[in-house]
Amino acid sequence: MTGRLEGKVGIVTGASSGIGRAAAVALAREGAKIVAAGRRAAELEATVQAAAKAGGQALACAADVTKESDVRALVDFTLERFGRLDIGFNAAGGTFGGALTHQLEERDFRDWLDGYLVSAFLSTKHQISAMLRSGGGSVINVGTFVGYTKALPGTAGYAAAKTGLIGLTRTAAAEYATQGVRANVLIVGGVDTPMFRLWNDTDDKRGAAAQLHAMKRIAAPDEIAGAAIFLASEEASFITGSAFAVEGGVSLT
Repeated sequence: MTGRLEGKVGIVTGASSGIGRAAAVALAREGAKIVAAGRRAAELEATVQAAAKAGGQALACAADVTKESDVRALVDFTLERFGRLDIGFNAAGGTFGGALTHQLEERDFRDWLDGYLVSAFLSTKHQISAMLRSGGGSVINVGTFVGYTKALPGTAGYAAAKTGLIGLTRTAAAEYATQGVRANVLIVGGVDTPMFRLWNDTDDKRGAAAQLHAMKRIAAPDEIAGAAIFLASEEASFITGSAFAVEGGVSLT
């Protein structure tokens, strides 16, 4: 542990697996006290144990971040336990129905928006409220290249939610820039997570996904977590409102 985040407190949503788990462990390893949030209690406890094994401190808090009451309770829990909030890393999501746009069901489209955009809005809203009381902080929302630098058929709901996330985050950055709160979006490429493997369930599909990237490979979750550490730290004190690319050169191909 290098202690780059010593003294800071963070919330990580979507912390039960994938990018969220990697970020929770990495932020804790760097000295931040972390509240790991998600809907799956057993998986959250595994994240807490992984953080402890890495020499950090994390607590689990079950929450459905598409519900404002849960998000409010999550932030209140963090403030009660640690007294402040400095970092919000929002990686919650899910998998919903997909189809070409003319075949996509309205309920599936709304599920994508709730799962990826409404959840990020609620998390950003309540995290910023706490950060203003704490003297500032860093909100990091997890975006994607899908719909931003590349359009992939059958992803209208996902792309709409994730590109909307950029507008949401940049607006928050502009609103609170003089009050010590920074907000950025991580634009990630393909990452080897359970969701990626669900969507790419054969070697051929995973190989094709890798070929979309200039680096011809998929990222490990820890590689995304490294960018989160940077954006959460004082090293990124002059960075806000950015679409911060950690995507293996997918926009170059």
